[in-house]
Amino acid sequence: MTERRSGVTENGGYEVPYPRLGSRFDEAEISLLTSLLTSTEGLSQGPLRDRFEADFRDYVGSAHAFSMTSGTVALRLAIQLLGLAPGDEVIVTPQTYNATIQPLLELDVRVRFCDIDPNTLNIDVDVLRTLISPRTRAVILVHYGGLPADMDEIVRLSREHGFLVVEDAAHALGAEYRGRRPGSLGDIGCFSFHSTKNITTLGEGGMITFDRDDWAERVLRWRGNQCDGVYRSLPPSATPIPPVPQALYPELSYTHECVEVRYAGTNATMSEPAAGVGRLQLRRLPELTARRRSNAGQLDQTLAALPGARIQRAPHDVLHAYHLYTFFVDPESGVDRDRVVARLRELGVEVWLRYFPLHLLPEWRRLGHGLGECPVAERLWFGQQINLPCQPWLGETQIKKMRVALEETFSEVTA
Repeated sequence: MTERRSGVTENGGYEVPYPRLGSRFDEAEISLLTSLLTSTEGLSQGPLRDRFEADFRDYVGSAHAFSMTSGTVALRLAIQLLGLAPGDEVIVTPQTYNATIQPLLELDVRVRFCDIDPNTLNIDVDVLRTLISPRTRAVILVHYGGLPADMDEIVRLSREHGFLVVEDAAHALGAEYRGRRPGSLGDIGCFSFHSTKNITTLGEGGMITFDRDDWAERVLRWRGNQCDGVYRSLPPSATPIPPVPQALYPELSYTHECVEVRYAGTNATMSEPAAGVGRLQLRRLPELTARRRSNAGQLDQTLAALPGARIQRAPHDVLHAYHLYTFFVDPESGVDRDRVVARLRELGVEVWLRYFPLHLLPEWRRLGHGLGECPVAERLWFGQQINLPCQPWLGETQIKKMRVALEETFSEVTA
């Protein structure tokens, strides 16, 4: 057996740490921030936000793109756009972060968890077909780790059965699906620019994309702290409210009355520094994605040769963005996943497991969900899948360190 040695540094860190930053900055971002912070212009609702949104529309290929303060806010607004009513059904993936579907906990709807494909970890279309009912109003999916779901078939089913498709594309910037980009494949796309994502807008940020003009009007109101309501004009005979010159935000107070409130607004405006950095990051995305793919390719090469390991394979007509690098162990070969994780960490590779199956969280168990509902997701998460770092700032020395650690680990666990 190989002599055991520690890969943990003297200060307690890992030689190959798990990412806290998924992108890279250089002098362009620093120069931009210096210019903004030393100017006398406001730092909110300015031209950089509009330019970032225009650039993002062009990149994704959608008619509309609106920036948000976070990807979580984008997902919440997407679910509001669905117009769900009591008794409606929504089909969702269990293999994602809880923000993808958390707003559904507040609604009187039935959530149906769809099991996943054992390779892509995305919604399994064969299982999806069995869950569709006359009450199905939406499917909310994730492109797990940056590998796009089987969107053509999912969208075909949505048109056949009359439901909407929301893409959680938080992992998928840099990915492509049959020549198109996530965020323009379904009805609504949601992106995150958190620090760990493929590009970042200073730690937090998000974007929502779609093609419908009527949705654009509503999202602008919600984001801009305006009430989304139904208004009707006051008759000429109505007693007007006395106008006050130079008053800010009178809105429709002098001319209309509100007969229904659909949603109250919120302030989800992305700041100018964040939007400016986002534009620069978006221009750098091809370079950042190429680096992720290079890192993933080297890890694939090592793992493909190791008995007891299985790599994730992208379909030939799909480009993986590798927000997460995922591989699997084969328990039938006698490999214990948790032992692999523990040994990799001992050898200096910081490993985490993402994401805990949502249907097993206590808030969803409270609604009747539980073990056995998504057997593939449960089997893979509890016993097979592992995420490794593959971020673009990892150096060749760190990639080599991971490859050596993988070889050493599997030589031990399969001995």
